[in-house]
Amino acid sequence: MTGNTIAGAAISFSGVGKAFDGPGGARVSALQDVTLVIEPGAICGIIGRSGAGKSTLLRMVNGLERPTSGTVAVAGLDVGRAQGAELRAIRREVGMIFQHFNLLSSRTVAGNIALPLEIAGTPPDQVRARVADLIARVGLDGLAGRYPAELSGGQKQRVGIARALATQPRVLLSDEATSALDPETTQTVLRLLADINRDLGLTILLITHEMAVLRDIASHMAVIEGGRIVESGPIYDIFTRPTHPTTRSFLGGVTGLTLPGFIAGRLLDHRPEGPSEEVVRVTFAGNHATDPMLSKLAVERGIASNILAGAIEEVGPHPFGNLLISVDAARGPEARAYLEQHGLLTEVLGYVR
Repeated sequence: MTGNTIAGAAISFSGVGKAFDGPGGARVSALQDVTLVIEPGAICGIIGRSGAGKSTLLRMVNGLERPTSGTVAVAGLDVGRAQGAELRAIRREVGMIFQHFNLLSSRTVAGNIALPLEIAGTPPDQVRARVADLIARVGLDGLAGRYPAELSGGQKQRVGIARALATQPRVLLSDEATSALDPETTQTVLRLLADINRDLGLTILLITHEMAVLRDIASHMAVIEGGRIVESGPIYDIFTRPTHPTTRSFLGGVTGLTLPGFIAGRLLDHRPEGPSEEVVRVTFAGNHATDPMLSKLAVERGIASNILAGAIEEVGPHPFGNLLISVDAARGPEARAYLEQHGLLTEVLGYVR
């Protein structure tokens, strides 16, 4: 490792493992063979259930945790091996915002934002100018002299974001930063983070257990389960073609992937004898995402479909949606072929009598 400043914003995990000492001296594995590359300027979300290892992974980027094996690098600099001045320099380039804000109750808004600058030895006049600029950027004008107890949750998180930006980092880490906020406030914070990413070119790495957060802000995502990355890539690709059961589980609540209970309880793996319906997931993406393809299927091929569940929305700038439909099983292959000819994706989920 050379140099004492970060030259870029890319983050990479190469074969990373992390183990802790458990009860009775047994080793407990938190991460196993994690390999993931985050390009400069991307907004990458890591989603996983509680205990999956996502917080441990995030804390390795600024050296709060060290890998047991493998390498964690920021712009090619090995964070895990950095010590002393090198590690402090890296941490100044990696800002972090927290779920519960972590503000000092005895300091004002301006004082909390100024803290990293004061620790870094920034001259007072530069601190004042930087704090004023950040207060304006995060929309806290007029609140510089307020204390955390006088602020709403959304305002506290804006202070946390401004504080994370104080040292002009190139990487911003978000540790469940919106999970303690109401839905409306969550949207305002996500818009602020998106603006910061666009205006400052920051690489943002965020962890969450809410797929809707990734849908609204991320360009890329990774799914972690049992300490392993089980799926990763551009968010649109994963939303339209999820391959792992954990991913599908997370997507169910935001993309119409969840079958209603009265259907799920009757679903069969194989087509039964006699009259039956084929249950199909249809993914609408790209140019045909908003076309009335089911109506065309009925008019042009005479195949009626029954919509069981679904949602049409946007993922990033692209229209996207899923519909769960049922069609006469005898004509299911014909229906799927027609839809696929028009650029839609289909998958047979099962059959009902």
